[in-house]
Amino acid sequence: MTWEQLDWAALDRLRDLFLAGQTAAGPYWKTREELASYDLTYGERIGWKWDAVLAELDRRRWRPPVPGPSRAGSGRGGDGGTPRLAVLDWGCGTGVAGRRVVRWLGADRVSALRLWDYSPLAADYAVEAGQEHFPALRIEQVTPGYLAGDNPVGVLVISHVLNELPAAELRALRGLADRAAAILWVEPGTAEVSRALIDIREQFRGRFHVIAPCTHRDGCGLLAPENARHWCHHFAAPPSEIYADSNWVKFGRRAGIDLRSLPYSFLALERQPPEAMPAAGLARVIGAPRVYKGFAKVLSCERDGVRELTLQKRHAPELYRQFKRPEGALVYAWRRAGDRILAGERLGQQAS
Repeated sequence: MTWEQLDWAALDRLRDLFLAGQTAAGPYWKTREELASYDLTYGERIGWKWDAVLAELDRRRWRPPVPGPSRAGSGRGGDGGTPRLAVLDWGCGTGVAGRRVVRWLGADRVSALRLWDYSPLAADYAVEAGQEHFPALRIEQVTPGYLAGDNPVGVLVISHVLNELPAAELRALRGLADRAAAILWVEPGTAEVSRALIDIREQFRGRFHVIAPCTHRDGCGLLAPENARHWCHHFAAPPSEIYADSNWVKFGRRAGIDLRSLPYSFLALERQPPEAMPAAGLARVIGAPRVYKGFAKVLSCERDGVRELTLQKRHAPELYRQFKRPEGALVYAWRRAGDRILAGERLGQQAS
């Protein structure tokens, strides 16, 4: 698929369908050309969200646990003895999320990439695209019997499904999640979808350890009545070169979207207690800092709740500059007096 071959009629139809947030009566993919057009454009934008999430997990020094050699569902490395991870991309669409996760983990650390979608056409496309990217990796569609079974699934990857899932399918997905060693879940950064993902976090919190975006594993502070107008979302940065790429510029204008805006919500969960516990006293900035002349405000999520904090430029000029041009995961250790930030050290700042 090239930019000149894009099926714009199909892209317009799919965008309208997804923006409506309605459950489709059946599979909405009609042709392989539609899938390829979506993968090159909207799918790549979803991939940039995944890149941001996976970069944050690197900053937090976390990777999914590799199963022991005797555990069911684990693979064996090329040396015949190194255990590897299986990845299941549920509701895969074009498979961009599963491919991003495999690339992040390293294909040599993955025993298999498994794919499932309501649309057999989409699953076929995702398998082909995966084989093109990782020719030595075992890539396969899973059957309804596999989904209904009880074998471990390894790393469960879920992407952009909440706004189109009926209640019965969401319950089935929760059952599948119980078989996962880790869950990586990325959704659009809208208020409605983010709130739904918070509900899922609270349901899973007793069975999984929350790795990100939270800096703690207690109840979500956004559920407090005074925070009802807020939602947990963040912003990914597209590759800077797209702004000088005439194809992307034309796409943004034709699709009516701001190429700079990539809001997302996400969860990273682990079944076993992670080796590295979260550092005490860390805070995650929700959304983006609001920067004014001489001061900035942030919505800060910490273990003891979510609150708005204010930073005066004179107290921490470098931190103020970071807020003006935020990049990556905004995870900080504050030094503050009440609701006033006096200083802040970013997670991994010295290492990066």
